[in-house]
Amino acid sequence: MAVIRDVMPAFELFQPATTDDALALLAKYGSDAWVLAGGLDSFDWLKDRIKRPKVVVDMSQASGLRGIKEMNGGLEIGAMTTLTEVVRHPLVKEHFSLLAEGAELAASPQIRNQGTIGGNVSQDTRCWYYRSGWKCYRAGGNICFADTPTAINREHAILDADRCVAVNPSDSAPALIALDAQMVIRGPGGERVVNAQDYFVGPDINIMRMTVLKPNELLTAIRIPGTWGGAKFYFEKIRDRQVWDFPLVNIAAAMKVSGGKIEQIRMAVNGVAARPLRLTAVESAVIGKPADAATGEMAGKIAIQGAVALRFNAYKIPLMRNLVKRAIGGVQEAAWKS
Repeated sequence: MAVIRDVMPAFELFQPATTDDALALLAKYGSDAWVLAGGLDSFDWLKDRIKRPKVVVDMSQASGLRGIKEMNGGLEIGAMTTLTEVVRHPLVKEHFSLLAEGAELAASPQIRNQGTIGGNVSQDTRCWYYRSGWKCYRAGGNICFADTPTAINREHAILDADRCVAVNPSDSAPALIALDAQMVIRGPGGERVVNAQDYFVGPDINIMRMTVLKPNELLTAIRIPGTWGGAKFYFEKIRDRQVWDFPLVNIAAAMKVSGGKIEQIRMAVNGVAARPLRLTAVESAVIGKPADAATGEMAGKIAIQGAVALRFNAYKIPLMRNLVKRAIGGVQEAAWKS
């Protein structure tokens, strides 16, 4: 399939000064409008000419969407706050270092300077069939090209696949789920708040979207409660290249331990399904157990129950199992060990 690279299609650019102005533009232009945050995901789509919006709404000038502030013992992070600002903020580093770790591993310093936390959690999947313009289910077609006998599917899903086997590529998303964050969304009907784990959707709910955001809505802020501040955190990302690559699998865990035993825990993985997955079965199984390698071994086996490998991604099953094991037991052996 011939694709013209690096020449953007023509569009009308708007740079609203307020969120209300942006929402008015989205209401006026509907599905013809494209919201631009840091632009890193958007520019790929536009340069490859796969997405051809008539209108681009650039949020970089909208007031009130950038910055981090203390809120009831937790934090509120504006959706247009850059990943670099998240990584460097003293309150994030001191109380919620799990998010700082995930954001820092998201990309290179140059990309983090431009990319926003709202864009990182709202970006589209990186399935190369889909992003190259193949008419798959996610693009409105009637086939998943990544799930055929001759497909190249090394990066794709091992869990919760439903027609589409593309995965969510965000590094900050599992950290936010582990921290029990909430996503603040504004639309024509006002403001609504959803839990981070419910912000993301799989193909069983909507095969053409990655989040609950509607075309006329904006993610304006992310709220992190103080509940998990200062807990024991673990974040690890496995990727092909060590600077800017997307995760093959990543994991985020927040754990409270007393007397050597796990009192509370939240754990999420990404890169294994169309949405970041909170591992509730693992959480339930390890409560009251020692935070050691044996518990980690048990947890890893539970985590991969139901996993189904495609032609080229069977490696993700032992990889995910060992990341879960390490998150709980602090095991230092290679994540690739089967």
